[in-house]
Amino acid sequence: MWFWVAYNGGVAKAATKSGGKGGARVPGAEHRIVVLVGKELFLRTQYTSMLKEKLEAEHGEIEVFRFDGESVDLAAVLDECRSFGLMAGHKMVVVDEADLFVNATTRAMLERYAAAPSDGATLVLRGGKWNKGKLDDAINAVGLILKCDTVDEGTACKWVVRRAQKEYQSSIDMRTAAGLVERLGADLGRIDTELSKLATAAGAGNPITAELITELVGLTREEEVWAIQSHLLCGDANRALGELKVILGNSPRSNAVPVVFACSDLSRKLMGASEAMAQGVSAQMISKELKLWGASKDAILGTARRLGPAKARALFDECVAADVASKSSGIDTGIMLERLMLSFVEASGGASGGR
Repeated sequence: MWFWVAYNGGVAKAATKSGGKGGARVPGAEHRIVVLVGKELFLRTQYTSMLKEKLEAEHGEIEVFRFDGESVDLAAVLDECRSFGLMAGHKMVVVDEADLFVNATTRAMLERYAAAPSDGATLVLRGGKWNKGKLDDAINAVGLILKCDTVDEGTACKWVVRRAQKEYQSSIDMRTAAGLVERLGADLGRIDTELSKLATAAGAGNPITAELITELVGLTREEEVWAIQSHLLCGDANRALGELKVILGNSPRSNAVPVVFACSDLSRKLMGASEAMAQGVSAQMISKELKLWGASKDAILGTARRLGPAKARALFDECVAADVASKSSGIDTGIMLERLMLSFVEASGGASGGR
């Protein structure tokens, strides 16, 4: 059974004690082994800080040792756990990349350690993945396993409201928080960075407003896609290629992904709209089915009407081929995307620049 728990505005899924009793658990000074596992790095970091604070409250000053689980030897980690500290009475021994550290070779030794862990150390294993096994029962007997998964958008919104108040002494209502999550996705680390900036900009005692988010935070994911698509349908080859150059300027391969997605999404809408028009479906119904609105609606419907089903399908096929090619090594993505951009310019009624 899982429960959502919170710490200083943080959220994570925490396993209950074996048998499902005892309620949600969080890291405490009584735990000798703590596993923090999941894709949400921010939560793993938050729970590590929480544990450190609790150990300091219990033991006074503590020593913290960090190891890379991909390269460290298990014996070195366990020796650190068992040896006396030189500067403090308790240690927190943190091992990252736990999925690599805990393997067929080390699992049995860790099970033996868990059966009799050192009272002078807390072993923290952190990683993106965790392979279940008998070791889980041994750890749960003396500690706990916290699953720090990526949260859904609803949970992220609630977290934003709490985090703004507890960490940044600011405030944000749920509707405004939802707007922030819509722009950023549910990545808590990214949200927290923006939340800190927004709280500072709002000033002490002032709420974070939707207007402030619009001013300081990037476009929504939908707006980012349309921002690219609007250049595809601008009818101006020089403008389209110029914008492509800007997008690809810093990281050609990684930035090619949203461009290819925007092209594929747009070609799909153009093909669907043109085929529906050929069958006599109204523009209102097409817009509803394809979720077209604002400036994008008129531009897409106008281009679809100009293209017709055959040319729209050919453009869609070109995008599919480009998507496949973008995932292959040895492909010059810049040239490939230039050709694709020019195909859209031509489709929207502009000059293709000699294609």
